[in-house]
Amino acid sequence: MPSSSVPSSTTPPTVPTVPTGRSTMPDFSGVLRISDLVALPDLHLAVASGAEHLDRRVEAAHVSELLTPGHWLQGGELLMTIGLLLPMTDADCTAYVRDVAGAGACALALGLGRDLPHQRAPRPLVRAARAAGLPLLTVPDEVPFIAVTKAVFEALAARQRLALEHAFEAQRRLTSAAASGNGVLATLRAWRAATGVDAIVADPVGRLVADSLARPPDAPGADGSADAVALLAASTDLIHRVAARGLHGSGSSSGAKGVRVEVQPLGARRLRGLLVLAGPVESAARLLVSGLVSLLSLELERRHLADEPVRRRRAALLGRLLASGTTAEQARDVLAAAGLAAEEVRGVVVGPDADPARADPTAADTARADAAELAADLALALPGGLVRVVGGAVEAVLGAELDVRAVLGRFAPGRPAGIGPAGVPEAAGSSIRQARGLLAVSRAAGQPVEARHGTASRLLLGLADARTLAGYADAVLGPIDAADPSGELVATLATWLETGGSWDETSRRLDVHRHTVRNRVDKAMRLAGRRPEDGDDRFDLWLAARIRRDSPG
Repeated sequence: MPSSSVPSSTTPPTVPTVPTGRSTMPDFSGVLRISDLVALPDLHLAVASGAEHLDRRVEAAHVSELLTPGHWLQGGELLMTIGLLLPMTDADCTAYVRDVAGAGACALALGLGRDLPHQRAPRPLVRAARAAGLPLLTVPDEVPFIAVTKAVFEALAARQRLALEHAFEAQRRLTSAAASGNGVLATLRAWRAATGVDAIVADPVGRLVADSLARPPDAPGADGSADAVALLAASTDLIHRVAARGLHGSGSSSGAKGVRVEVQPLGARRLRGLLVLAGPVESAARLLVSGLVSLLSLELERRHLADEPVRRRRAALLGRLLASGTTAEQARDVLAAAGLAAEEVRGVVVGPDADPARADPTAADTARADAAELAADLALALPGGLVRVVGGAVEAVLGAELDVRAVLGRFAPGRPAGIGPAGVPEAAGSSIRQARGLLAVSRAAGQPVEARHGTASRLLLGLADARTLAGYADAVLGPIDAADPSGELVATLATWLETGGSWDETSRRLDVHRHTVRNRVDKAMRLAGRRPEDGDDRFDLWLAARIRRDSPG
């Protein structure tokens, strides 16, 4: 076996730099590779085979003279042996190397010496190692295995220590950048300088806030925003999935061209933004992620508070828009001041989770605070939208073309919401009032309810189950069906009711003489046992006919 004398010291391996070229900072990831051990001058290790595989990670060092040591390995070991029991035949060496490689050893080291079985690497062992792709090193006589073992663990400990020191220094730089005038952008650039990983901050809707993507100073879009926007667009599904969970989860996936994308939520009490990391985050950088998230969350919370005066001014603009007597010119001036260029607008009202009539009075303050947070979210999500809080409800006026249901599903899921009809800007107050009137219906229906011309009946009918409605229609119209299976009488009656009892309009729509219409309506009324002049009778017949018309069957 090699000499028992131990060198007085071993020089720690040189720490390589990140090979990607994206960062000039050292790689203090704690990873030790075979090439690092070979480079240690005190060990005098030589490579007998497998020079092309020296980038493998070394996790530990182990000594064994067993012919089948694989059972005792966990993977990543540098296995050292003097080959005391190993017959140097091609068959035996092949079986031995396969056992070692199959157990996950990173390399095999053969001890050489005058009093040892081998003074140089035997050819059968070299051939077997080469065939298996397992690096084969040789340890000279003057270096004991214990020296190699100590060097491995000292190098691993040194790299882990350097990783922590680097993390502390990088965290200090991140904190210093966050305290600068441009906190988000400076923090992202400090992160990239420390890790080489690109980072983007988006708002809760997924729109770009800042990014670290580098560009030549004289290049168009030198701040990298164009690439950042493209990356956000390519990661839309992942961003929306993470945003839907608020502050309760992150996500990752392989993005375009195989680039790994990781998304982290930002904010203290509510989602204020999203951090998108583009590229693999190695172990050293992983130590910094939580600190980066905290710093960016604090900065976004600070920005949220700083934007409060702007939100108050926009709430005041909404109050002017909804004031009684607002003229068309005044309404358009308000929209122009808000940056909302829309020919038509609609009102939206989002109520509190609980029915105000039944809510605990002590919960009023909580409801108002929650409404204020929701109003801030909607003010950010609605381009040019005007938002204010009234009691525990949130009122908003926005462009009619916006998909308001998608916004409500994202920021107010499960909350009662009324959506007013679209109209000219001066009619915004009417739209808001109609939206507020739908809150109770929305709370009963469990979904946002929209007020549009001709949909009130469908809204009310949607609150009952289909079987009950069909039974009601059959009970009212059944006698007419029995006397006229063709459905002509019911069709004429329904048209007459829809036209408000106009004989001429019904005649025109059905293309029959008005006397024919009158005869059919009179007959239908007699069969149903109803009177044309009775309002309740006419409503019952109208409702039954509408159920028949709107029924999927």
